[in-house]
Amino acid sequence: QVQLVESGGGLVQPGGSLRLSCAASGSIFRVNGMGWYRQAPGKERELVAEITSSESTNYLDSVKGRFTISRDNSKNTVYLQMNSLKPEDTAVYYCNARVRTWTTTSDYWGQGTQVTVSS
Repeated sequence: QVQLVESGGGLVQPGGSLRLSCAASGSIFRVNGMGWYRQAPGKERELVAEITSSESTNYLDSVKGRFTISRDNSKNTVYLQMNSLKPEDTAVYYCNARVRTWTTTSDYWGQGTQVTVSS
C-alpha cells in the first residue's frame, strides 16, 4: 500500500507564490518518476511538470520560467515551487508518482490540493 499526501495549496494574489509538497509513504522499494498535474473546472487534467529519478525535468510551456519541480529522494517527496502565479493557474493540483514496491510497479495519485489565484 502506497499513499501520496499533498500540502501547500491555497489562495494567492496574482504575482504571488506557493510551494506544493507531496510525500510518498508505505511499502516503497523505489520511487521512479514524479510529477504534478492540474485540472481546472470544465477542463481535462494536464501535466504541469515532471521529474525523473535522475532529476531530469519537463514542464508545460505555459509554466516554464515560473514553476520549478524538485525532489528529495531521501524523503520520497516532490515539490512544486510556483512563482508569478496567474489566474489561469487556478486548478486542483494532483501529485503523481510511479512507485516500485516489492511486488509491482504502479502509478499512484495524491488527493489533490486547490490552488486559487485571485485578487
